Amino acid sequence: MVLQLEKFFDANTMSVHLREGVLAMAKKGMPGNWTFDKVSDKPLSTEAIESMAEEIIEAANSRTDSFIDIDRAGSTIAQVGRFRIVILRPPLSDGWEITAVRPVKTLKLSDYVMSEKLKTRITGQAEGVLIAGAPGMGKSTFSQALATYFVEQNKIVKTVEAPRDLIVPDSVTQLALSRGSPEEVHDILLLSRPDYSLFDEMRNPKDFELFADLRLAGVGMVGVVHGTTTMDAIQRFIGKLDLGVIPHVIDTVVFIKNGEIAQVLAIKMEVKVPSGMTEADLARPIVVISDFETNKAVAEIYSYGEETVVVPVTEQKATGAKRLAAEQIKRVFQKYVDHVDVDVVSDNKAIVSIPEKNIPAIIGAGGKNIQRLEEELGISIEIREHSGKAKNIGSAPATSGSIPYQMITKGKTLIFSVPVSYVGKDITLYIGDEQAGTFNVDKQGNVYVKKTAGLGKAILDAYHGGAKLKFIA
Repeated sequence: MVLQLEKFFDANTMSVHLREGVLAMAKKGMPGNWTFDKVSDKPLSTEAIESMAEEIIEAANSRTDSFIDIDRAGSTIAQVGRFRIVILRPPLSDGWEITAVRPVKTLKLSDYVMSEKLKTRITGQAEGVLIAGAPGMGKSTFSQALATYFVEQNKIVKTVEAPRDLIVPDSVTQLALSRGSPEEVHDILLLSRPDYSLFDEMRNPKDFELFADLRLAGVGMVGVVHGTTTMDAIQRFIGKLDLGVIPHVIDTVVFIKNGEIAQVLAIKMEVKVPSGMTEADLARPIVVISDFETNKAVAEIYSYGEETVVVPVTEQKATGAKRLAAEQIKRVFQKYVDHVDVDVVSDNKAIVSIPEKNIPAIIGAGGKNIQRLEEELGISIEIREHSGKAKNIGSAPATSGSIPYQMITKGKTLIFSVPVSYVGKDITLYIGDEQAGTFNVDKQGNVYVKKTAGLGKAILDAYHGGAKLKFIA
């Protein structure tokens, strides 16, 4: 049975758009490179559109390769052979309308340009793949190629679609989310245990929740989502999932543009100071989004106050003024230290890295030397060790009434590690016989003190001067 609407298609037609009272129009070409052309000589009548709609519904109900996916009072979505067809009627729309879409080309995974590293990641290691792109850019075509590849590798594959429109091998079971509840689909996929499940066209919060639930249950998931940029696609998960869960749900994002793989991003969780910030006590769990091929971070997602923010990571290049300032600071410090590295992080702060053995002398008793240098240079100075790595610089065994600890220096921070039995408790630091401060022990059994703060400088000065440090509960 040949449908009337097929007369508007030729070999290069991607989709046909029919509406009563206007000329029939068609998109011709390939994803990312198409034209919108007239394919009728006169406007279509209401009767002509209604006749084609009745024919489509009859074919969907009678042909073995066809079905009606959604049927409502104002709309019908059907799959007839290779055509995905949407019918709109009053009162939902202001007139009869038919949109018919078909794939113009079927591709294999080998037809896409990708590195061996990427192919290994997508087909072997990644189990939470997100395929993103703008409408009509070839997301579904890539999804079909990926599903076909998995089948060729003797994997069990199922799809979740709304509506069902992917062209996949017969061995792939296609589930219509519009005909079942998320709970039913969840149970089916968990009990049938496919190797991969492909979730096509995720749109609403329930779709994202179902995708995440299945992924966290151990099902290999490939999701398809609309987004004009790669970051737009990732942001659609924000607010629908807890921030810390996102890297466990999606680990790879493939962005499709003009039918090709335009960008691939990797997602992971780190505990670090956000890019652009320098204070160590600002360290927090951060979702780092990086370019898969170069491993360079492109964005970070983290909580800032009560908000979740997405911040692009840009490569900071030193301006001429900052370079001159760094050179001046370096010349001043070279009067006292042979090996000096200077990083001017802002207009009023610089980080100076010197050998650990020179730090006490540069800081001076009570921080007098570093304060004098700051006044001379007119900028705040943070002293760091050259390596920037954590280093154990002291310890104290348990004595009568005191708490054993390890003292570690890392960057600009002093870390006192005490037994985990003190987690959540307040402990007091004494320098000699004088009380220096009271601290709450964190979940890892640590107490943190900034080395460049007054207390941190006093602790280092006292330690290098041979004074006794002790913690009392």
